[in-house]
Order: sequence, then C-alpha cells, then structure tokens
Amino acid sequence: MELNTKGRYAVTAMADIAKFSGDGAVPLSAVAERQQISLAYLEQIFLLLRRAELVVSERGRSGGYRLKRPAEEISVAEIMLAVEERTRMTRCMDEGTGCLGEERCLTHSLWAALGAHIAGFLAQVTLRDVADGACVGKLSAGPVAVEHERAVT
Repeated sequence: MELNTKGRYAVTAMADIAKFSGDGAVPLSAVAERQQISLAYLEQIFLLLRRAELVVSERGRSGGYRLKRPAEEISVAEIMLAVEERTRMTRCMDEGTGCLGEERCLTHSLWAALGAHIAGFLAQVTLRDVADGACVGKLSAGPVAVEHERAVT
C-alpha cells in the first residue's frame, strides 16, 4: 500500500487534538512537539484540513486548532481524503496509467478488493477510535491464515 507521511501525520495530529483539546483550541506547536512532526509541515497539512472543514482555527493567546465536529463524527477516511491521500495498492489501480497493456493485469481484482477493504475500514474508524486506541475492534474479520506449500525434492 502506498501511504505517504501527509496522511499519517494528518491522522496523528487530528488524534492529538481530539485527545488534548478539552474545551479549547490546541496550539499546533504543541502538537508538533508531542508528535515530533515539523511545525512547518503541520501548517501545510492543517491548511488542507481547514479547507475540508474538519478543523477551525482560533487566534489569540489561547489560540490554536479545534475539531469542527465531535471526534466520533470524523472518520479516518475523511481525513485522508482532505489531505489528498489515496489508498491505492499498486500502480495498476491508477486511473491514468492503469494496468500495463490494454487489458487488466492478472492481479487487478486482488488489489481492487484489498483497496476496497482498506477504504471500508478507514471509513469505519473514527478519530475518537484512534485517540482512544480502539481501532482494532473495527476489523470485521480476524487474521487470515495463509498456508504455504513446501516443495519436496
């Protein structure tokens, strides 16, 4: 899966705000320090989150950011979409380039199904789940056992 730092940092920073906001705004510098993320990079990310109306900024001495909606109403999928993060599995899932050649590649359906499962999972997980460390319970199926055959010579 291709997931860059922008998506990971956006979810981490939003979870930090959900956890530490109480009734007030959280300074981005405090988030940067706690999560060890560059303040300049967080400012770029929060510009996108503000445009998506996931956070609001407050000016002044006790200013910072707060969530626009309750954490239990914001999904991880919304955050990823806001920062233009895609959860594609391979290059063959790109619309522009697509599979190599004119036909679908042999594994196209596999990657499409995996991508759909991941997208569904991220849509089910809320920011409150992340802040509370309760994401694992959102998995709809348990671990999949994979049997490996060994060649005998």
